[in-house]
Amino acid sequence: MTDLKQCRVLVTATSYAMNDPSLRTDLEAAVGEVIYNPTNRPLSSDALSALIEGVDGLIAGLDDITRAVIDRADRLRVIARYGVGLDRVDLEAARQKGIVVTNTPGANAVSVAELTVGLMIALARHLIEADQRTRAGEWPRLKGISLRGKVVGLLGLGAIGRQVAHLLRAFECRVIGYDPAVSAEQAAAWDVAWMPRDDVLCHADFLSLHLPVTPATENMLNRDLIRRMKHGAFLINTARSELIDEDALIEALESGQIAGAALDTFRREPPGADYPVLSFAHVIATPHTGAHTDDATNAMGRAALSECLAVLRGEEPKHRIV
Repeated sequence: MTDLKQCRVLVTATSYAMNDPSLRTDLEAAVGEVIYNPTNRPLSSDALSALIEGVDGLIAGLDDITRAVIDRADRLRVIARYGVGLDRVDLEAARQKGIVVTNTPGANAVSVAELTVGLMIALARHLIEADQRTRAGEWPRLKGISLRGKVVGLLGLGAIGRQVAHLLRAFECRVIGYDPAVSAEQAAAWDVAWMPRDDVLCHADFLSLHLPVTPATENMLNRDLIRRMKHGAFLINTARSELIDEDALIEALESGQIAGAALDTFRREPPGADYPVLSFAHVIATPHTGAHTDDATNAMGRAALSECLAVLRGEEPKHRIV
């Protein structure tokens, strides 16, 4: 069994211990040294490469964990993802080097689902515009729509998609969904009517994305699929920006094919004021904040800490990916 006091752990997840300081003190008490992210944002491959030497365990946020990083890692034994997504981790490079990769499935599902539904309401009721114009001295009468009776389409029925469906029961929506890994019978148990992907697109008043980024889903929502969407539908993305062809999204926002979009994730983070899609008044932008609640950060932090220490002790983690 490894002496944990001989281990160094690097924590790059920016919200680690944000709401529960014991996550920091427990980690520091368990291992010999803890190094924290020197910035308030995910690290690039170059920035992470500069920190990774001599590190035994990595509790990772949305950093670019490339082959270059893994090649530079001389002692790394575990990458414990603080969250679910693995698209920024070179899994094959980790596998080749014998580095264990874990994640924290379900830990942030409720919080991301709550934000998703909140963004649906904000789009439907023009809440951002209403706030801005009221603060400017106006008293606008904006034409909103109700969620009640509307069709909400979910692409992806994992933990977050299922939680969104659960929350929408209270709004009396009709929830339809597509997920290649889910059967119609499974979906029905979650009050979701399973449909082929293109049927979800053409029927949904609100389309919400909850799929992982894979070669099959990258840029999935392209010009062709957007044209298949119901005209004037709203789009919500609290998953990954890589699911959407952003040039096609811009065209759809200009034409009115998409009436409005709410985006919690971008190809460049932070996107900056010049980011093209942010020029539209009917786009709501949030700073990849879906998991930034007390409930989610505590659950992700505790799970990532547990997985990291388990591997360093020579034990099998609960949620091993590689």
